[in-house]
Amino acid sequence: MKIQFLVAILLCNAAVYAQNETMLDSIKTVDLKEIVVSSTRATSKTPMTFNEIKKEEIEENNTGKDLPYLLENTPSAVTTSDAGAGVGYTGIRIRGSDAARVNVTLNGIPYNDPESQGVFWVNLPDFASSISSIQVQRGLGTSTNGAGAFGASVNIETKGLSKDPYATIDNAYGSFNTWKRTAMFGTGLIANKFAIDGRLSRISSDGYVDRATSDLKSYFLSGGYYGKKALIKFNIFSGHETTYQAWYGVPESRMNDDVDGMNAYADRNGLSDADRANLLNSGRTYNQYTYDNEVDDYEQTHYQLISAFDLSESITLNVALFLIHGEGYFEQYKTDRDFADYGLNDITIGSETITSTDLIQRRWLNNNFYGTTFSLDYQPSNSFRFTLGGAWNEYDGDHFGRVIWAQFASNGAIRHPYYSNNSLKRDFNIFGKAIYDLSDQLSLFGDLQYRTVDYTMKGNDNDGLTIDQSHNYNFFNPKFGLKYQINDRSNVYASVAIGSKEPVRSDFTDNVSGTIPKAENLTDFEAGYSRTSSKYSFQANFYWMDYKDQLVLTGELNDVGSSLRANVDKSYRAGIELQAGYQLTEDLKVNANATISKNKIESFDETIYNYGVGWDEYNADVISYGETDIAFSPNVVAGGNLDYSPLSGLNLRWIHKYVGEQFLDNTSTDSRKLDAYYISDAVATYTFTGESFKAISLKLAVYNLFNKMYSANGYSWGYRGGGDEIRENFYYPQAGTNFMLGLNIKL
Repeated sequence: MKIQFLVAILLCNAAVYAQNETMLDSIKTVDLKEIVVSSTRATSKTPMTFNEIKKEEIEENNTGKDLPYLLENTPSAVTTSDAGAGVGYTGIRIRGSDAARVNVTLNGIPYNDPESQGVFWVNLPDFASSISSIQVQRGLGTSTNGAGAFGASVNIETKGLSKDPYATIDNAYGSFNTWKRTAMFGTGLIANKFAIDGRLSRISSDGYVDRATSDLKSYFLSGGYYGKKALIKFNIFSGHETTYQAWYGVPESRMNDDVDGMNAYADRNGLSDADRANLLNSGRTYNQYTYDNEVDDYEQTHYQLISAFDLSESITLNVALFLIHGEGYFEQYKTDRDFADYGLNDITIGSETITSTDLIQRRWLNNNFYGTTFSLDYQPSNSFRFTLGGAWNEYDGDHFGRVIWAQFASNGAIRHPYYSNNSLKRDFNIFGKAIYDLSDQLSLFGDLQYRTVDYTMKGNDNDGLTIDQSHNYNFFNPKFGLKYQINDRSNVYASVAIGSKEPVRSDFTDNVSGTIPKAENLTDFEAGYSRTSSKYSFQANFYWMDYKDQLVLTGELNDVGSSLRANVDKSYRAGIELQAGYQLTEDLKVNANATISKNKIESFDETIYNYGVGWDEYNADVISYGETDIAFSPNVVAGGNLDYSPLSGLNLRWIHKYVGEQFLDNTSTDSRKLDAYYISDAVATYTFTGESFKAISLKLAVYNLFNKMYSANGYSWGYRGGGDEIRENFYYPQAGTNFMLGLNIKL
């Protein structure tokens, strides 16, 4: 009801404004990008490091892979793919920070899942086809809406007004039976005031990893009123993903083709004869799941009502309302499960008592995330700009489980419920930011944000444990900086920012220590220099990110493949990011970037569970390591590309990426790490025009040219028992040489 009431008020105000608009003279045309996303974006005067990815580059690199792969050539970025080929569950880390620390907004509206704070790109397949631009701010960045940005923020703007009508068909086919089918249209301006744009997409793939299939469907529909001083726009977009689970990874013994190690692994973990055969016979694309419907099935729909008004020559107002509805489940086949764990009775047949059964369970999530964002921008002159902005949102999520089949049903009915809990999270933030030119060369930046979060959980989790709890957080996040324009080509900047961030759901529910996880705090120091000319560009950025109570990845996963975390008292990330571009000739251009960093925990204590020599104990042993490296934080990340256009309409691009070694946990142990890797891709695009069409483009992308066998992600866990210490390492192998061939027709 809250959303409907707010929508009604906004529409009534918009109608009144539109009626009065004809009596006003035009001052300027409202630009969706400038009004809607500017409150959370950095500008040329902001003393922070960021990169812009424009529409042309997005279209050039969009061949069906998930959106993180459009960002992997930005500094400090590392991408991962569970299925191994960039379709399905994928992720990105920036400066070693995972998705739970990367703030993402869509048209200024928060996208991170409020509970896990993760970003599930698989829920918006082919969203890149509806994007106009992306800005990546590294570090804390400017104040934004939603979860705190502890590694980076990604600000995405969907496509704006196209004045002319268009239609586009974009199809691609590639390795692993990967298909991308996209159709887009736009009416152009109707009656000089209205426009409608739409997209329909489907992406499917068999995946590189065994059975790691993906069937992804999505649509995007936008209708807008573009007046002289007002813009009213309604977006609805949705994605439905069905992916076969590849969450578990591949055991190290299987990666190394170690038969004795695989048999020992099967013995330790009680694998059945069929599962042992699957492990021994599968190769590096091994997937432990064999049940034919071990899938994740989830649908997410976004509703955005966006408005922008020119209130005067110097004041603009933006108000947006949003609702995100998600609903789906993942299905699992489980063997020998105790009836008691599912609220079922044991079965007695004659003199025999049956206490367990094989079964199929579905674990559901049904949630609504809704709220409003707003900003008031005041710019009386070119030397001063002030923005007052913020957001209020509420998340209401139901988590529950159902047994849909059992070998022995006991007293359970069809779709027997075995756990249920609800989460309610409210988030409010307000910020004021200003840029003031102290002189023609020196600009001062200030940004103050207050954020409050209330988080309540009630019910039982899937292990039958009561998770009733409530938490409140109040954060004050100030940011200050200076930027000095040395001359027309060069500038220097420096900033200091303080940020705070609440724990995520799993930090509470999977916390076996019993201690309440602490909120994290970060002080981020940034300083940089940039220089540009008609032929070259260069930028260097230095950063020191000083953490208090950082929640770091332990390397372990919970039972749904999410990473577990623990607080560490003191830790830091420090490094230098370098970017350069040079126009060698009119037809040849080179770009490169590199990050060299140190990512350290001052003192790390590992907890390892000890079940005793006779497997009849349960103790927690603590191992102290002193200073260690933060998990999944390579000290060197580098990339670049070479663009060559020898003929009109033909572009050849050679892309490079190097990622240094990464540890799977926080112990800096060489036996638990990902090896460094270098990969190279090549993309050839030929575009020509004609009288009956605007353009036809043919594209061939060849990934991993040199067939590097590497893993971009993994995890590790261990225990003590039977007199031994066992360490289990798992990896997510990435595909060798593979290709995508695409045809794009613009009418």
